[in-house]
Amino acid sequence: MRDHIQGKDYELWDIVTDGPLATLKKNTEGVDAPKTRVDCNAEDLKKWENDAKAKKWLVCGLGPDEYNRIQDYSTVKQIWDTLQVAREGMTQDGETIQEMYTRFTALTNELKSLGRIIPEEERVEKILTRVLPITWESKITAI
Repeated sequence: MRDHIQGKDYELWDIVTDGPLATLKKNTEGVDAPKTRVDCNAEDLKKWENDAKAKKWLVCGLGPDEYNRIQDYSTVKQIWDTLQVAREGMTQDGETIQEMYTRFTALTNELKSLGRIIPEEERVEKILTRVLPITWESKITAI
C-alpha cells in the first residue's frame, strides 16, 4: 500500500503515517481545539484535501471486512493505525492470530463436511486453551 500511495503522491504517505498535521486554534479557554472550516486558511484546507486523497487511496484497497472495521474514522492516520493493529496480531511460528483463525476455520469446515461437527463452545475452548501462548493466560481466565 505504501508504494501505491507514494507512487501517486509521495507526500500523501507522510499524511498516512503522521496525520494531516492537525489544524488547531486556541479556544476561549486557551486550549487547542480543531479549527472549523470557517477558521481554516488555504494551507489548512490543503492539508485536509491531502488527507482525503490519502484516505481515498487507502480505503479503495480494502475489502469489506477491513472497511467495516475503519468506516467510522475520519482521518487516514486513524485508519492506518487501526489496520496496522488488526494486521500485526500476534505471531507464533510466523503466523498471525488472523491467519491461524482462518486456518482453524477452514479445518473445522472440512471436518463439518465429513460429518464431524464441532460445537462453537468446543472451538472457542480449543483456541483459548491450546493455541494461545502462556502470556495470554490472564486474558483467557478473564474470558
